[in-house]
Amino acid sequence: MKHWSLLFILFSLFVSHAGAQSVVDEVIWVVGDEAILKSEVEVTRIQAAMEGVHWKGDPDCAIPEQLAVQKLFLHQAAIDSIEVTENEVAQAIEQRIEYMIQQTGSREKLEEYKKQSLSQIRQSMHDDLRDQMLIQRMKEKLVKEINVTPAEVRRYFRDLPEDSIPFVPTEVEVQILTQTPKISVEEINRVKDELREYTERVNSGETSFQTLARLYSEDPGSRRSGGELDYTGRGMLDPAFAAVAFNLTDPKKISKIVESEFGFHIIQLVDKRGDKIKVRHILRKPVVSDSAVNKSLAFLDTIADNIRNAVTPKSLEGLYTGTFNFEDAATIISDDKDTRNNRGLMSNRSEKGQTSRFQLQDLPAEVARVVDNMEVGQVSDAFTMVNGQGKTVCVIAKLKSRTEGHKATITEDFQVLKDIVLEKRREQKLHDWVVKKIMNTYVHVNDNYRNCQFEYEGWVK
Repeated sequence: MKHWSLLFILFSLFVSHAGAQSVVDEVIWVVGDEAILKSEVEVTRIQAAMEGVHWKGDPDCAIPEQLAVQKLFLHQAAIDSIEVTENEVAQAIEQRIEYMIQQTGSREKLEEYKKQSLSQIRQSMHDDLRDQMLIQRMKEKLVKEINVTPAEVRRYFRDLPEDSIPFVPTEVEVQILTQTPKISVEEINRVKDELREYTERVNSGETSFQTLARLYSEDPGSRRSGGELDYTGRGMLDPAFAAVAFNLTDPKKISKIVESEFGFHIIQLVDKRGDKIKVRHILRKPVVSDSAVNKSLAFLDTIADNIRNAVTPKSLEGLYTGTFNFEDAATIISDDKDTRNNRGLMSNRSEKGQTSRFQLQDLPAEVARVVDNMEVGQVSDAFTMVNGQGKTVCVIAKLKSRTEGHKATITEDFQVLKDIVLEKRREQKLHDWVVKKIMNTYVHVNDNYRNCQFEYEGWVK
């Protein structure tokens, strides 16, 4: 590792520039074969300030330590062949950009705030987001075997001081009934004509499929990679999309236009490997007109009034008997496949499992805003939201239950307490892993940082 001593000297030298001396940059830490530059620390500090991040202790010490820990996880991820695909990175970038657009108000305001085009913003985010995903997957691998028993949870709660008992935020159960506004034939034909034009341009040799996908596809997960989807099994694809994709045999040919729940596609084969296929596609989504949205909203407002008054709509007379209620209306009328067969009840799926309970921040933002001030049993007026397929849908919601925030109890909140104990065990496992990794990794810390109070021991040797 003698070469790192030379690197320290070289990066710390002052060079002559325009008759004055200025610092090029400075290596402040070395972790294994990776250098941490002073400029990296400054960039991280600025980004954290913009995002409202607060550091434990002195930022001058905490920031380089965090960067060093990240390099440890990335190094181990490379050893263990942990990977993330370009599609996954692209999708994460689009989700982050959409969040930033919501915060700033528009794409134009985001570009003005960042002083970059959307394309430049995507490029600047790519490497950092990829590294974050690799680090997260490495952490998940390290803690995947950790579990806790009910006895450990009860013991943890029994020994907990009164002022340390966790507070359980308000949770709600929500039912929804949705209607997707009808798209005009003219709009569908417009989208299909666009896709036919793309096919002609590729077939004539004017341009490539990948170029058109990057320019025009409305699939955020694959657009950056020229529309390419990684090797995928049939069951992971929309059935209509899969039926066409798996019948492609010639990589030079482009499929007919395919309609899926996401919109309209054209598809090109890249490769087949066993029961998996790699394709690229271009997705175009028809635009819903304001008049169609207003018509669906008016229809749902009528349904909501009928439910409140227990009146069966004329369109369902002869098909429905009994007192008209939200649950039956969701089963009969709603076109949301995820909730229709569950009488409209929304399901909260996460790595911890599945439940019908949501904290407000875990609900779709449009639903959360509506149910926040509703009474249990109340049915909302109609509103719009964007569903998981990126389509505008019209919705009425019913608040089924609300459990107000409270201090956790072992009888009512066992899962909450179990998650807390499990998280503490995982944090300890990761902490111990980092300390051990430091012991077995070459680390050189600049003298200016040797008196820092670090979270992990062993940096200074």
